Amino acid sequence: MRAVVQRCSSASVEVSGQIVGRCGQGVVVLVGAGQNDTESTAKKMADRVWGMRIFPDGEGKMNLNLATYLLDKKSDVHANVLVVSNFTLYGDTRQRRPSFSGAAPYADGERLYDRFVNELRSLGAIVETGVYGADMQVDMVNDGPVTLIIEI
Repeated sequence: MRAVVQRCSSASVEVSGQIVGRCGQGVVVLVGAGQNDTESTAKKMADRVWGMRIFPDGEGKMNLNLATYLLDKKSDVHANVLVVSNFTLYGDTRQRRPSFSGAAPYADGERLYDRFVNELRSLGAIVETGVYGADMQVDMVNDGPVTLIIEI
């Protein structure tokens, strides 16, 4: 799996003119599944995203994961993770027209995406999502900016 994780102060995702997911202080995760990914890969990705120390401590150093940061701030945000499916993360750009043959087939990608979201929730994340496979518009205020690419 591949993910682009962006620390945000707010974000939302829209499908057909309707907001289907949003979050406050937290992270936006664009995630895609590859041909060889498994349920185990989705679990590892969720663990990595949830444990990533990308939030500032009292000294302003990136030493806190999302859960610790929100507890320190005593935040009452409705959601702290917005997950958006993105098969284009598997785009092979060696040619001018990207090839997406490395992406998981639709049904497998959807199953792994759902597993990733459920694993995040089981770890304590309050997650909202886009709509798998839909044309989505993502609006986000990147905090930092902090943007990381994770591959499992």
